[in-house]
Amino acid sequence: MKANPARQADEAIRWLLEGDPAIRWQTLSDLVGARDRRVELERSKVAREGWGARLLARQDREGAWAGGHSSDGGLYHPKWTSTTYTMLLLRDFGLPATNRQARRACALLLDRGFQRDGGINYGGSGRSETCITGMVLSVLSHFEHDDERLDTLADYLLGEQMPDGGWNCRRPYGATHSSVNTTISVLEGLLLYELHRGRKTRAVPAAQQRGREFLLIHRLFRSDRTGEIIKPIFLRFSFPPRWHYDILRALDYLRAVNAQGDERLVEAIEIVRSRQREDGRWPLENSYRGKTYFTLERVGTPSRWNTLRALRVLRWWEQTRRDTSKAAEQGRCTERGRATSVGDSVALGRPRR
Repeated sequence: MKANPARQADEAIRWLLEGDPAIRWQTLSDLVGARDRRVELERSKVAREGWGARLLARQDREGAWAGGHSSDGGLYHPKWTSTTYTMLLLRDFGLPATNRQARRACALLLDRGFQRDGGINYGGSGRSETCITGMVLSVLSHFEHDDERLDTLADYLLGEQMPDGGWNCRRPYGATHSSVNTTISVLEGLLLYELHRGRKTRAVPAAQQRGREFLLIHRLFRSDRTGEIIKPIFLRFSFPPRWHYDILRALDYLRAVNAQGDERLVEAIEIVRSRQREDGRWPLENSYRGKTYFTLERVGTPSRWNTLRALRVLRWWEQTRRDTSKAAEQGRCTERGRATSVGDSVALGRPRR
């Protein structure tokens, strides 16, 4: 017996609402369509309950995580317990921008990572790293850190965009083709910068458009030259993704910018659909090795993170396809109307305009 998609979605949403506050508020916002007051009430719990509260409890007095466990003072290493990667998680959890602990960490990440060439890096190399700059800009922007150096970070990223439209942290070492790993981190950073900083309004959207086209040319996971799958890992859904790329992460970014339903996304969308289980849930398919404070979800088991993201991606996709079809139909009606008008003018002996 074939599963009913609507029933599957309803059951999955009920299951999501039984999860952590980080999952619940995003489910209410993106899938249920709850009122803002209810969403914000649930979101406020991220700092007090569950995963978010557990991470905040591990912050040291200086504002860092893992401060005594690496040569950079816990700012980027060790992976994945450092300040950078903990703040990325808190960003994904939706910890409110007003959180004082997060804002203290933002100041630390910027003050100790800002380089003379305008980007971010840690460890004393003196040269900025594009992927790290993108990730940190996303964190600083999400938490609405008010510092003019954010504009400098955005300028740095704009200057690092490659001719093919993407970004690659290996560019200083001779890379000539962009990397999807670097590109997705930069795109997320520029999006949040655009939303929360509101500067350079023309250059930033234009850069994102070029970056999205780079992903689309590759259909999110295929070589633009051979059509072969670039890496099989891009088709396995991970959370947290850390600095890594996969098609679900890319699709969730495209949903966030409300991109148009490009035909080049069809194959990736069908892959997402195919991974749904009979109970309406998606499993965690991969996890990147490294130190963690605790396990969010286990590989092979149903994943609330993947289920939340997949459901909202599919909802966005179906809506944008409906919008595209509606616009096309309106265009056809307009053309038919013009043709009729021209025919009437000719029949009445009027000149065509």
